[in-house]
Amino acid sequence: MTTFRELGLSEPLLDALEDVGYESPSPIQEQAIPSMLQGHDIIGQAQTGSGKTAAFGLPLLETIDPDVNEVQALVLTPTRELCIQVTQAIRGYGLRKGVGVVAVFGGAPIRTQQSQLREGGHVVVGTVGRVMDLMGRASLILHSCRFVVLDEADEMLDLGFLEDVEKILAATPNSRQTALFSATMPPPIQKLADRYLYDPVLIKVKSPTLTVESVEQFQLDVKAPDKADKLVEVLRAEKPDQAIVFVRTKIRCDQLYRKLRDKGMNVKALHGDMSQGSRDGVMLSFKGGRTPILVATDVAARGLDISTVTHVVNFDVPVSPDVYVHRIGRTGRVGRSGRAITFVEPKQARDLEAIEKHTSVPIGPWSEGAHVEPVKVEAKPPRHTKPKVSSSSRNGDEKFIRLIADAGRAGGIEIRDLVNVVTHKAGIDGEAVRDVKVLERFSLLSVPESEAERVVAAVSGSEIAGTQVQLQRAG
Repeated sequence: MTTFRELGLSEPLLDALEDVGYESPSPIQEQAIPSMLQGHDIIGQAQTGSGKTAAFGLPLLETIDPDVNEVQALVLTPTRELCIQVTQAIRGYGLRKGVGVVAVFGGAPIRTQQSQLREGGHVVVGTVGRVMDLMGRASLILHSCRFVVLDEADEMLDLGFLEDVEKILAATPNSRQTALFSATMPPPIQKLADRYLYDPVLIKVKSPTLTVESVEQFQLDVKAPDKADKLVEVLRAEKPDQAIVFVRTKIRCDQLYRKLRDKGMNVKALHGDMSQGSRDGVMLSFKGGRTPILVATDVAARGLDISTVTHVVNFDVPVSPDVYVHRIGRTGRVGRSGRAITFVEPKQARDLEAIEKHTSVPIGPWSEGAHVEPVKVEAKPPRHTKPKVSSSSRNGDEKFIRLIADAGRAGGIEIRDLVNVVTHKAGIDGEAVRDVKVLERFSLLSVPESEAERVVAAVSGSEIAGTQVQLQRAG
C-alpha cells in the first residue's frame, strides 16, 4: 500500500496528515499528488467524496512560502458550503507549515473579508462571485498567484459562472500551475481546460468500492421524541471502546452532545460551525482514545480514519445508501470487528429499505447482546450521469428569476420536496415553479420575477427533509 511519504510530501504536511487521522492516500490522491508536485497542470475527474480536496490541497501547500505575505494560491468553488469545507481542510493541512488561508464567499460581510486579506492570506478559497467583487475593489490581487484550482467545475457551469471564471484566470500569471476538478467533462468544461491548462495530465478515478466485511449491522425502530433516551440506553448496553454517532445537522449534533454529556458520558461534538482549533482538539482527543464517544456530522467526520472505532450509530438514517456504507466503514477496520446500529423513525422505513436493496444485506433488529454474521457490503457507483442533476421543467410566459437554495441531494432534498415547500410557504401555484435542479450541495429553481422576493422571504429558514434551507437569487 502506498503511503503519503512515498508520494513526496514534506514533513510538516505529513505531520498534519497524522494529526487529522489520514493513514493512506485515496486513488485520486495517489495519482494526482506526484503529478502536481512535479509542476504539471492536471484535470481530475472524480466524484465528491473521493478525497480530491487533499489531492489538490497538499501539493498546493507545498508551493507556498509562508514568509511571502501575498496571495500565492487561489481555489475557486461553486458554492459557499464547499468553500467553507475546502477552507477548513486546507487550514488543517497547512497548520504546521504556518500557511494562512482566507475564505471569501457571499452572504458574509465583505469588509471582514477585506480586512482578512489585508492582514495577509497565502491561500484564498472563494466563490466565483465574491472573488470577482473583491478583485473589482482591488482588495484581492492575484499577480503573485502561482497555483489555481477550479473545484467542481461542472457545477460552476450549471450556475452560469464560467465567463467569470475565465476573467479570474486572465488576472493570474500565465506561468501559474492549474488544476481542474470535475465529476463530468461536458464540452464547455473541456473547452475551458483546452484554453487555460498547459499540457495537462488527465486523472480519472472511478467511484471507489468500499468493502466492509467485519461489521454487524442492526436497526432499531424508535419514535423521534424517544431517540435521545434510546441512544443513551444503547450506548450503555453496548459499552463501546469508541463510537461515532452520526447526525444529519449541526444543530442536532450540539443538542445530542449536550444530552449525552448531561447523562454523565465522556463525549465530544464535531461539526462544521466549530472553529478550526476546536475541531483539531476534538479530533486529536478522539484519535488518542481520550474521548470514547463522538457525535458528528458527515462532513465534519470526513478524514477520521481511526482503527479503534468499535461502533457506528446512525442516529439519523443517512441521506443515501452510499453514505450509509461510508459511515459504517468507519468501524470494523484492520481485522477488528465492528457494530453498526441505525435508528429508524416510522417515516424512514422506506429509506432503510433502499439501503438494504442497495447493499443486498438485510439489517436485523437490535437488542442487547444480539449478534449477526458479518457480511460483505459493497458501495455501488453513483447512478447519476451528466450533469449530476435531477431536473423538472414547467412552462411559464412571464419573465422568470433564477433562485438558489443552499442544500441539495447530500441534504436529502428531492425535487418534489423543494416544489412543495415553495408552493405552500409562498402561496404560489406549482406551475409557477419551473426548471428545478437538485445537485449535490445546492438546488436551483425559477419563479416569476414578480414573486421572487416573496418566495425568498417565505422559504428561507424552512426545513426541507430535515435540513434548514436558505434561498437567494442566483449569482
